[in-house]
Amino acid sequence: MSSELNDVLAIGLPALVIGVASLTLMIHRELGPFSGLNTAGKWLLTAAFGMGLLAFGLKMAVAVALDLRAGTPLLAQFAIPFSQAGAARSERFANPAPPRAPRYVWAALPEQAPSPADNPTTAAKVALGRRLFFEKKLSADGSLSCSSCHDLFAKGGGDGLSRARGIARQRGPRNTPTVWNAAFQAVLFWDGRAPSLEEQAGGPILNPIEMGLASAAEAERRLAADASYRADFAAVFGDDRPPSFGRLTQAIAAFERTLITPDTPYDRFVRGDETALDAAQLRGMALFETVGCVLCHRGANFSDASLLGSESARRLFPANATPYEDKYRLLLADGQRGVWRVPSLRNVALTGPWLHNGAVDQLEEVVRIMAGAQLGRSGQLNTWLNNDKMLGRIDRSPLGDGEVADLVAFLKALSSDSLVARRERKNR
Repeated sequence: MSSELNDVLAIGLPALVIGVASLTLMIHRELGPFSGLNTAGKWLLTAAFGMGLLAFGLKMAVAVALDLRAGTPLLAQFAIPFSQAGAARSERFANPAPPRAPRYVWAALPEQAPSPADNPTTAAKVALGRRLFFEKKLSADGSLSCSSCHDLFAKGGGDGLSRARGIARQRGPRNTPTVWNAAFQAVLFWDGRAPSLEEQAGGPILNPIEMGLASAAEAERRLAADASYRADFAAVFGDDRPPSFGRLTQAIAAFERTLITPDTPYDRFVRGDETALDAAQLRGMALFETVGCVLCHRGANFSDASLLGSESARRLFPANATPYEDKYRLLLADGQRGVWRVPSLRNVALTGPWLHNGAVDQLEEVVRIMAGAQLGRSGQLNTWLNNDKMLGRIDRSPLGDGEVADLVAFLKALSSDSLVARRERKNR
């Protein structure tokens, strides 16, 4: 900094001397004679102008000294507003690109699911919840349990049917969602009507076409009639109150919060194992981002209905008209488009058939449907650029077979290693 100040003084002092000399000559040789001043008047005018020049020089010296202390070149300070002014003048004539959004950040699934303050997870509660999950006493005719529609291993947490099947072989209107990683979802059921696992757990038990129990009181009566259940509830909840429906749903929810799968090739890759994904899966991962799948299936649980930093739990489906909506009966019975919770794509390769009505049994076809119905990948689109009064044409061609294959390869990388192994053993 001292060397920079010496340089300024080395240039500034001679410049000041030259300036004063030039001013003296100008007044005595030109301005004084032109104004008719005598010798005393010329020196007085020279002194007045000299004081002004000296004051200006002192101000500049102080400014330079402060500038050097701040460490910012003085010319750079002047250059900024000039460049901004130039940009402002040209802004009217420019068509700048929109600001680039940050790149999508891929995240691994946490090793544990969060539990609410009013239902903390304990080992004893999980054990009770597991017992209740497999308990057929909770169905009207004693034929079904939660596990009947949520086969944890052979069917990837679903039932492998297009639509759920309840007591007396009744068919429900919707495909059965997997229970795996449901602990990370902010809303449950296809329509998202349940805001918690606790509320979801009680729904099928009392649904007349699922487990069909007449009332919550009937569930409580059946459990209270079993001495082992009375003992288990007392041990878990710390009092002698008889089993209640609310505590039943809390125990089942606690068990379901242990049903998480952070052991996928994708998770290993994100955590640092660069060999976990093959070339096709890596291409599919890149396409998953660039095609726009992450707009709905974002975050560690690949769902915008997730507790993990997502935004909007439901989507209109199908959002765009395509031939698929007739082929697979994707509209509601009244011909309207449904609004559905965004499902998680974890273990999606293990949970077919797919979509809310279970009408599609090929994962490749699901990818094509979603690309067209949700992302508009169905052909050339005309778009009106109102600000520029121009008609634009956007190429939204359907995905090619190679792109579909790569996306499916990536989706298979979301399957749990342990679930795949257990499924293979159970299905032998």
